[in-house]
Amino acid sequence: MRALAAMMRALDGQRGALFPWAPVFFATGIGIYFALRTEPGALHWWGWGIATCLTLLAVRRFGQGAPVLLAFCLILAGFGVAAVRTQLVAGPVLPFRYYGPIEGRVVVIDRSGSDKVRLTLDEVVLSDIHPDETPLRIRVSLHGEQSFVQPVPGLRVILTGHLDAPGGPVEPGGFDFQRQAWFRSLGAVGYTRTPVLSIAPVEDGEGGLLIHRIRTAVSAAVQQTLPGRNGAFAAAIMTGDRSGMDAGTLENLRVSNLAHLLAISGLHMGLLTGFVFAVSRYGLALVPALALRLPTQKIGACVALAAGAVYLALSGGSVATERAYVMVAVMFLAVLFDRRALTLRAVGLAALIVLALRPEALLGPGFQMSFAATAALIAVFQGLRETGMWRWHPILRWVAALVISSAVAGLATAPFAAAHFNRVPHYGLVANLLSVPVMGGLVMPAAVLSAVLAPLRLDWIGLRIMEPGIEWILGVADRVAGFEGAVSHVAMPQPFVLPLLAIGSVFTIIWMGRARWWGVVPVICALALWFQVERPTLLISADASLLGIASTDGRALSKPKGSGFAASNWLENDGDGADQAAASARPGFIGDRWENRFELGDIGGMHFTGRGASDRARDACQTVALVVVNAEVSDPGGPCFMIERRMLSRTGSVAITMDDGHLLIRPALDGYRPWNTRNRKGEEPAEPVQYVRINPTSLP
Repeated sequence: MRALAAMMRALDGQRGALFPWAPVFFATGIGIYFALRTEPGALHWWGWGIATCLTLLAVRRFGQGAPVLLAFCLILAGFGVAAVRTQLVAGPVLPFRYYGPIEGRVVVIDRSGSDKVRLTLDEVVLSDIHPDETPLRIRVSLHGEQSFVQPVPGLRVILTGHLDAPGGPVEPGGFDFQRQAWFRSLGAVGYTRTPVLSIAPVEDGEGGLLIHRIRTAVSAAVQQTLPGRNGAFAAAIMTGDRSGMDAGTLENLRVSNLAHLLAISGLHMGLLTGFVFAVSRYGLALVPALALRLPTQKIGACVALAAGAVYLALSGGSVATERAYVMVAVMFLAVLFDRRALTLRAVGLAALIVLALRPEALLGPGFQMSFAATAALIAVFQGLRETGMWRWHPILRWVAALVISSAVAGLATAPFAAAHFNRVPHYGLVANLLSVPVMGGLVMPAAVLSAVLAPLRLDWIGLRIMEPGIEWILGVADRVAGFEGAVSHVAMPQPFVLPLLAIGSVFTIIWMGRARWWGVVPVICALALWFQVERPTLLISADASLLGIASTDGRALSKPKGSGFAASNWLENDGDGADQAAASARPGFIGDRWENRFELGDIGGMHFTGRGASDRARDACQTVALVVVNAEVSDPGGPCFMIERRMLSRTGSVAITMDDGHLLIRPALDGYRPWNTRNRKGEEPAEPVQYVRINPTSLP
């Protein structure tokens, strides 16, 4: 009872500052849902419904404990919203590998990781596959000669290509592309080496794609006026179309920590709407008759909201842009209702709206980094209000605000960026101090000017004005990326590190009083645990065609080419900056591309690929303890532990670690969720191998 009374007293001291906790508990429910191994069944939902009803009744009955009960309600609500969203986006997933004719309507054009043009198609038709089993959307990378047609949204095309279901994590706890594809309604991904041909004019398929066509037309017009990478950069920040950006420029922007300038997110939306708000408000203020009779501030807020909505539609409406628009909309609505625009309440409300619309956004770096930066900036600048900084000379105040905001945003987002991208740019603060003022003071205002003059066919004026600014930003990126030691690589943290970091950071920012500094403790613990992360001894890809074994020189890979996505992800998650070719030259495997020998401590292993791999694997099972083969083997024929294609079809990629002299095998697909059930038609999903301990004494 004393503990409960102390908690009630602590909550009483937080009255008026509890609302920012609402998205925290809502996000907790979402996180619990996505952390489950299996999808909740009917019994679980009965329990969820009873718990929700009882909690709501308790809120009415026990007013004193309402904050705690409401927090529990928010957790239940977040769990339920995530589950509902999962079912709403459900669509067919291709159950087998497909090669043949593909027909569909172009809806999105972008570039793949290998810098190839990539098309996302809807209204898909696949040979000999029933429409009810055909994916709602597919994504195809274009290889070979593709000059026969110019893809634009609405164009109906036909091609011959390879398709497969979206792949799962390349290792346990890794990035889950299957889950991301599920929430994008992508039921298959693949590639083609044959020409893409048009079978129907754009006009026949433009229904519902007007905005996409306008976006593509604007992007093409921008790149025609500003050729080369300057035009590609301008098109990216104005329409979200990055298809013109080359891989080298993108890498330099990432290494210099300027890649966020390409993503149409908080910075762009804030700069655009802020500029429109200022021009509208102060433009009206220049006319005394209007300034004395009209609420210029509120009119400016309405105009800025409208401009932001147009920008949201033009940019393609990505998750990051939606999130940014919600945040600025909350800010300008606060202006309309005579409330303070930039508060933790506004950030909390924006987070609630975003999570309610797209709960899966919680797991992405965009949501985590943008809200971390915004909350940290508001908290720091609210604290600085009590200092004499705002009485400084305007120029000095502007410089100080720029340095502080860049440093705070960089520090707040650094752990999340490092966890998701496995790299830490060392000169990001310098690059941002040199580039962000140019972006806000020249490039974005010129983009607005270009949009205003476009109906008069004078948009080239704004584009020419922004060109020197873009040239400067790209030059800074090139120069900073060329510095020695410009970036360092870090290992992927354990799954609980980011939640622990978030809990500590949120408590420090939101809680009122000296007790807030207790939030530093979980942050320090999370960082300490991160530094002690242990990577798997052996990693096996989902098709068993690639192995990676940890060595003193770094992870050694079994082949220099092929399975590039898995290879690059393994090395990045190790915090290793080497490429696949360099990693394959490291000691660890003895043999050739068809047959490799390796050792895990005192345990010997063999890896087989190619023709006759299953027969060779059975023979090796008599002499070595662990055999990996990229073929189906029904009977190992010996005492070894064999990892083969049929097992991997249920487990996905596999990680093996040494544990007290035993081999501990962990699968990537640890359980069944809607996005990772890939059982063939007519088969019952088999329970995958979970955690298997292999005793070396029982092996040859």
